[in-house]
Amino acid sequence: MTLEIGIILPTSTPDPAQPILGDVRAAARLAEQSGLDSVWSTDHLVASAPILDSTVVLATAAAVTERIRIGYGVLLPALRPVAWAAKQIATLQYVSGDRLILGVGTGNPAHGDIGWRAAGASFTERGRRTDEALRVLPDLVTGRPATLADGTEVTLAPGATMPPVLVAGDGERARRRAAAYAEGWIAIGLEPHEVGAKMADLATLAGEYGRPPLTLTVVAPALPTDPGRAAGQLTAYAEAGATRVVLAPSGQWEAGYEFAAKIKTQL
Repeated sequence: MTLEIGIILPTSTPDPAQPILGDVRAAARLAEQSGLDSVWSTDHLVASAPILDSTVVLATAAAVTERIRIGYGVLLPALRPVAWAAKQIATLQYVSGDRLILGVGTGNPAHGDIGWRAAGASFTERGRRTDEALRVLPDLVTGRPATLADGTEVTLAPGATMPPVLVAGDGERARRRAAAYAEGWIAIGLEPHEVGAKMADLATLAGEYGRPPLTLTVVAPALPTDPGRAAGQLTAYAEAGATRVVLAPSGQWEAGYEFAAKIKTQL
């Protein structure tokens, strides 16, 4: 199995003392030139460190590249009106030439609820609102008539191709969300030996909804610093059944991109 290699754009970091805010255009170009398969942007209004807007970041990456896929890693649809989220998704899909991957999540509680309150969105209801968003997004994005949770009937135009949906989160509710609505599941830091059992569980859940087995994307795996050994570990992910890994650079983003490129050539 061929393993896709993605990388997070320099738009934020978990460490507030070392925010990674780099040149998005240069990073996207370098990722494409290096043969990587996708670039990703995280999403929050207020996070534990400075963070750029994910939709603007992905639009910028799309504008300066031709081949590489662009991904929300992940979008928080419950943080915004679902019709606006759908409009952004459809527009990105259109301007990128159908290169978008739609990762969806509910937000890491470690960031707190200030961003949600600032946006006028409910932090406690974010799970339910995410489920509701996933229910209506396919119709909204593709330009079909949709009925929102409050009964509003709306059709957005122009429609676009619905991008593949990946749902993040390791809890039972998140995995069921993935099984019910998504083509794939996103896991953070999953080890290769854990992949088989997780995928089998997801296949069972998907079967309960009459849906096919899900793909697996592993974000920020812990890799050896030697490119050859790191490539060996990524091969183990592929052999276990993972579809994609998304690497998260730390420190100087350029070095992280060069490391990813070296790994890619050895797979």
